[in-house]
Amino acid sequence: MNREAENKHNHIEILAPAGSYESLTAALAAGADAIYAGGMRFGARAYAGNLDEEQYLRAIDEVHLQQRKIYMTVNTLLKDYELAELYEYLLPYYRQGLDAVIVQDLGVFSFIREVFPDLPVHVSTQMTVTGEYGAEFFGRKGATRIVPAREISLEEVRRMKERTGLEMECFVHGAMCYCYSGQCLMSSMIGGRSGNRGQCAQPCRLPYSVEGKKPQNLMSLKDLCTIEMIPDLIEAGIDSFKIEGRMKQPEYVYTVVRMYRKYVNLYLQKGRDGFRVKPEDLKTLENAYRRRGYMKGYYQCENGRSMLSLKRPKGEEQVETLPEFSKKQEKIKGVFTLSEGSRAKIDLCCREVSVSCEGAEVQKALKQPLDEKRIDKQMRKTGQTPFTFDELEIHTEGSIFLPMQAINELRRESLGLLEEKLLEPYRRTSESSECVETFFERQDEICSEYNNVPADERFTVRVCTPEQFEAAAGREDVAVILAESTLCEAKEWKNLREKLSDDQKLYLAMPYIFRKRAVKLFEQYYAELKKSFDGVMIRNFESLAWLKEKNYTDEILTDYNMYVFNHSGKAFLKQEGISRFTASVELNGRELKDCGLLGGMLSIYGYQPVMITANCIQKNTRSCERKPSLLYLTDRYQNRFPVRNECSFCYNIIYNPVPLMLMKQHKEIRNLQPSALRLDFTMESGKETRDIINVYGDVFLRGRNAQLPEVSYTKGHFKRGVK
Repeated sequence: MNREAENKHNHIEILAPAGSYESLTAALAAGADAIYAGGMRFGARAYAGNLDEEQYLRAIDEVHLQQRKIYMTVNTLLKDYELAELYEYLLPYYRQGLDAVIVQDLGVFSFIREVFPDLPVHVSTQMTVTGEYGAEFFGRKGATRIVPAREISLEEVRRMKERTGLEMECFVHGAMCYCYSGQCLMSSMIGGRSGNRGQCAQPCRLPYSVEGKKPQNLMSLKDLCTIEMIPDLIEAGIDSFKIEGRMKQPEYVYTVVRMYRKYVNLYLQKGRDGFRVKPEDLKTLENAYRRRGYMKGYYQCENGRSMLSLKRPKGEEQVETLPEFSKKQEKIKGVFTLSEGSRAKIDLCCREVSVSCEGAEVQKALKQPLDEKRIDKQMRKTGQTPFTFDELEIHTEGSIFLPMQAINELRRESLGLLEEKLLEPYRRTSESSECVETFFERQDEICSEYNNVPADERFTVRVCTPEQFEAAAGREDVAVILAESTLCEAKEWKNLREKLSDDQKLYLAMPYIFRKRAVKLFEQYYAELKKSFDGVMIRNFESLAWLKEKNYTDEILTDYNMYVFNHSGKAFLKQEGISRFTASVELNGRELKDCGLLGGMLSIYGYQPVMITANCIQKNTRSCERKPSLLYLTDRYQNRFPVRNECSFCYNIIYNPVPLMLMKQHKEIRNLQPSALRLDFTMESGKETRDIINVYGDVFLRGRNAQLPEVSYTKGHFKRGVK
């Protein structure tokens, strides 16, 4: 390790999961620098034990007394009524000294930045930050730390760190989602359990077949294990090594944390030349969880079959037994003075903090006087307190007596005072509830600007193929066409407008993931984009930040995966210049009404994407042909999930087996007053596209009765929503 790297990385945070108080204790004992844990609400691991309020407040104090940190996961999407409850929920933890919150929801991000401005915010991996544009964007908004998408390379981490200077918290060990950053709708769509709300049923871990072949776990990734990559990870600029595992046992947490602590320290002490993972330690780590096997993630590769756990490995976990360890106690120094006729006095010192405390009056001994050995023994009975005496001086004068009860009371009082003094710097005063009211009033005011967005009487249509584009172009029922960037080659974008009628608008739907390939393409064809399209629809904050850097002034729309779950999320987008947003597909009709659809697009037809993945189904089952294709994953119930590989940007889109179809709900939908009604076409033929536009036009635009197409369909979450 060179001198520059040594100065830059003199300490690396080991960040451990705590799904229970036992796991927290185990993590601290194993050498974790920080803990991340959920409370009883709003965390992405709803089925973990989690910590109740009393436990969490105690945990905050315990980690601080040990000079560690604790971060709360508030990393789910919150509905409006939940956001209104967030202040009272966070307040006790904020006052106690919570070190940071990890968030996914845009509304939550805005809320905390304004209502609790001195509470650091970490951007969750579920925000899918894949590069320096997105990281820089959230840095400007007040984020102190980025948890990037797990699919990025070490080079991308390095660029993020160098460009932003923000703390980088990256996963180094544990379970991996097949979907980009866990932003998955699969569990929600097929089982009603939303991963975005912490209730994922993990359908990706089940077997699937492709084209009649033997079912395999085609979407089940092996667990991440990067212990042998520690030098590379540190030198890439990672500040915090994050271990996944809030659903796992304390024994697992202890084993994994201990190993990463050991080898991070080894590298920091001896550099690359002295770094080597012992085979027996690697075996211990691998045995800690053997259900899926291990791999090194995406840090050094884009994807591949070797990352998959096609079969569940045989054998059981061989986790080392959790050792018997005492709760870690801080070493303190004490001076205990007892003089006849004076009050007993004790002076305590821990680190730079000192306290003095007086007790009962010391009496003259009538029989057997107190000796220093007996006093010392009694004073050292610190039990379950956070302290233990490293040094204890006892000064006595004369033949003295003091009841044991008085000594015990003085010990307890002085240790309590010392604890209070040590924790005092962490405590915060609460923010005024008036600040909360002001925040929501301002958010409503910002959202009201969407009231000025004129409603389209005709459809917005998203198309993926030239045939679909031809079917929508020039149609009187279609006001706006959203053309996928892969519809044709970029050099042909200029030809699309020629086919439109004069009153139709054309927008470009930018890629779901905006990484190196996409940046290169859009840099090259930016002038063509500006000339050919009335605006763009974006799916990530990388695209937004890139467009802002270009001083892009045309309209910007957002897709469903830039989640709008509440008024505050709407206001966030409006402040960033978003003309229209796409309503979340996980809100029901009542919740959509509460959120408000003025300025919003509502999808009423289409095969909805349930997963965007860096891994390629075609590559892993056949070979990489470097050209777009469509295949189907079949589950055990014979549901067929269409999969489109987007080779231009190297990701797969997995769609729901049946299309969303909300024709019967047309009256309810009209009452919601969306600014635009959206039809999404993916694998439909040109004829099917025309037929669907016609039948929807009859129902929604002309008020006629129309027969539903004779196909299986879903009403999505419009009726039931998600919990």
